[in-house]
Amino acid sequence: MPAEIAALRDGGEAAWVFAYGSLLWDSEVRDATAEEALLHGYHRSFCLYSYDYRGTPGHPGLTLGLDRGGSCRGAALQLPADALDRAWQREMSGRPVYAARLLKVHTAKGARRALAFTALRNCADYAGKLPLDDAARIILGAAGRRGTCRAYFENTVRHLEQLGLADGPLRRLAERVRALAESDGI
Repeated sequence: MPAEIAALRDGGEAAWVFAYGSLLWDSEVRDATAEEALLHGYHRSFCLYSYDYRGTPGHPGLTLGLDRGGSCRGAALQLPADALDRAWQREMSGRPVYAARLLKVHTAKGARRALAFTALRNCADYAGKLPLDDAARIILGAAGRRGTCRAYFENTVRHLEQLGLADGPLRRLAERVRALAESDGI
């Protein structure tokens, strides 16, 4: 853990983490104080291949990352040190696909510095912006040790909708996943 991030943990106060995907519904941080937040400069994207959790080396899945450009509505979660350590372990163990950055997020209570896990574009797992049909087919067909890519995708979309965090590109991808599933009889 970089010194700047460790200082947050070791400072005795709860740290803020920007949640944009499954951290929004992860049971380990469910009791965290949450504020709706807007992050400029990054957008939510299924831009990372998953060769383990949501896919295999022979049939990779896709997972979310914060990719450069645009903006992203999510939540700033205030985490105590032990929960921050669990979030760090969850996001930063295994293959290096994220960079941990302290970024400014905007909430109704003002700007906050929050830890955000952003996609590493120079890693082998970076899928980038895939054509809609390609991404939808990967999501429909991949499964790994933590379940199917489709279940992860649908759970994320459902939770974002429940929280009122509209995401146009994700909604278009969800429509394409449904259409392909219907046409393929899945």
